Amino acid sequence: LLSCRLYCEEAKDPKRRSCQTVLAEALDIIIRSFAPILPHLAEEVFQYIPYKKDSEGVFRTGWINASSAWKKPGIEEAIEGACAMRESFLGSISGKNSLEYEVIIVIEPGLLFELMEALQAEETSSVSQLNEIMMASQTTLLSEFPKEIPSDANIIKGTFLINLEGGDICEQSSYKVIARPIAKAKCPRCRRYTAESSSTPCPRCLQVLAAGKGST
Repeated sequence: LLSCRLYCEEAKDPKRRSCQTVLAEALDIIIRSFAPILPHLAEEVFQYIPYKKDSEGVFRTGWINASSAWKKPGIEEAIEGACAMRESFLGSISGKNSLEYEVIIVIEPGLLFELMEALQAEETSSVSQLNEIMMASQTTLLSEFPKEIPSDANIIKGTFLINLEGGDICEQSSYKVIARPIAKAKCPRCRRYTAESSSTPCPRCLQVLAAGKGST
C-alpha cells in the first residue's frame, strides 16, 4: 500500500502526500514513546528528521499529542473489513503473486457495502484504497453476484462483524470474494497487470509520467 503510493504516484499527488503525512505522524509517535527509556537514541533520531523545525529536542516539545482528526467514524471498521477480505483472497491463491489477479467483491446493500464504498467510489478500480489493500491489480465492488463467472475463478465466502459506536451498532455481514487471473499485461513501471502491453506503461503511469514532463 505504502510503496505503491510512494514510488508510483506523482510527487505532489494527494495520495502520495497523505502517505508521507501518515509516516511522519507515526515516526513522531514512536520517537516520543521510546524516549523515556532510550533518551539518547530518541534525541538523535529527532534531530535528524529533515522536516522538523523545532531545535529544542524531543524532551522539550511535549508528549504524544495525536490529533482527533485521525479518528474518523467507520474508517477502522472499513479497513478491518477490507483486510478480512484480503485474507480470504490471498488464502485462495496459495502463495501466488496477488498482482496477477483481479478481485470481485460482492456484498449485499448494507453497512458493510457502504464502508467499502468509502474505500472505492468507482465500481472497478486499479488505484483505489480498496484495491491497494486487496493487493490485486484490479478490484470490482458489486452489490449483486455477476451473471457470468469464468471457470478458472475462485469463489470464497466469508462474514465480517461490524461494531460501531462502542457496540451500539452491530451488524453481521456476509461477502463473497471472486479471484480470477487478470487478462492484462504487466506494467513495466508499477509492476501491476494493468497495461495493454508489457512494453507500454499502464494508463495511471502514463498520466504520472506526462505530468512529470510537463513540470520540468
